[in-house]
Amino acid sequence: MDYIMQLRRSWINQDGFLLANLLSLRAFSHLHGSAESYMARAMEMLPPPFDDLVLYHLKTLSSLKNDDLTVTYSYQNSAVQTLVKILQLQKEENWMLPVMNMMCLELRLLAMKTERCKKNKNIKPGENLEKCAECLMSCFRICAADNRSSEDDTKRWGMLALVNQLLKVYFRINKLHLCKPLIRAIESSAYRDQFSLAQQITYKFFVGRKAMFDSDYKAADEYLTYAFQHCHKKSKKNKRLILMYLIPVKMLLGYIPKYDLLKKYNLMEFWDLIEAVKKGNLQMLDEVMNKQGAFLINAGIYLIVEKLKLIAYRNLFKKVYLVLNTHQIDIQSLLCALKMYGRNDIDMDETECLVGNLIYDGKIKGYISHQHKKLVISKQNPFPRLSSLI
Repeated sequence: MDYIMQLRRSWINQDGFLLANLLSLRAFSHLHGSAESYMARAMEMLPPPFDDLVLYHLKTLSSLKNDDLTVTYSYQNSAVQTLVKILQLQKEENWMLPVMNMMCLELRLLAMKTERCKKNKNIKPGENLEKCAECLMSCFRICAADNRSSEDDTKRWGMLALVNQLLKVYFRINKLHLCKPLIRAIESSAYRDQFSLAQQITYKFFVGRKAMFDSDYKAADEYLTYAFQHCHKKSKKNKRLILMYLIPVKMLLGYIPKYDLLKKYNLMEFWDLIEAVKKGNLQMLDEVMNKQGAFLINAGIYLIVEKLKLIAYRNLFKKVYLVLNTHQIDIQSLLCALKMYGRNDIDMDETECLVGNLIYDGKIKGYISHQHKKLVISKQNPFPRLSSLI
């Protein structure tokens, strides 16, 4: 059947899934014949404003042949803006949601390609992604504003897919503060637990990362653990990606991942790090972070891993306590231990400050006697298990 006729029939039959396939850039990357002939027939046979949507789609396909991503993105952006108008007109329907999901996904992918393209020297970094986010937000507002009681026809079923696309954009352009209202909208949604599992896994992954950067490690653990446990066992690449953030979160909460887990998911970069933290070997920890610096920076977890140093300090001071076997430890003894592991630039005052931070965080039970320069620790469980602090 002729392409334009297929578009017309899917529109008349309100077949959103077929229409999404027909309007996908991946399914129709090559036009058979001139784009102008398709456009002329679209204007004759398709009703407005659907004809405008198809026209922009055809222009997008045509521009792909010329390998000009900037023009291609511009046409796709216009196509999504036309789609917004259609969604606004369809007040009692939601059958266009598959089309919205597909077109918004391809808009984001095109925006990312333009960011990486070296030819686009006139485009500021993040410019197209920000424009993309504006388009996605227009669609999201329409879906979120649908307050009809009918579960079958509400556009709110499209909210989570759009939120996931927006989260990916905001993480990319480093505007995480814009994630908060989106997260609030999903958490308060009556459909929160009824969206597709794939959408929920993606959402939990990004919200878990957001919580991690906000130092809410308990929430980060909850979201990332859900994403890891529910991710399909054959999706090894995705499970590995989740673990890259879940592992440092677990370590900050006092849980140590097993060697077999790291080996299974090719994350042995963490093994020496884990050993250094467990032993309280600060010198080894510095060496590992220098060695794995590129990996940690590319993963966006370098600053999070830096916080593991506090646990390494705690473990080192526990070793001092076990050696001296006393509940009144000279600060000087702790300073000597620090210098033994390469902290030659630290003095007594800084050591006291460090110990004070550990006491404040609950990693050591005790107090500092400034008069006697001693750390006085509790006789009952002076170094609580880190996991018990959750």
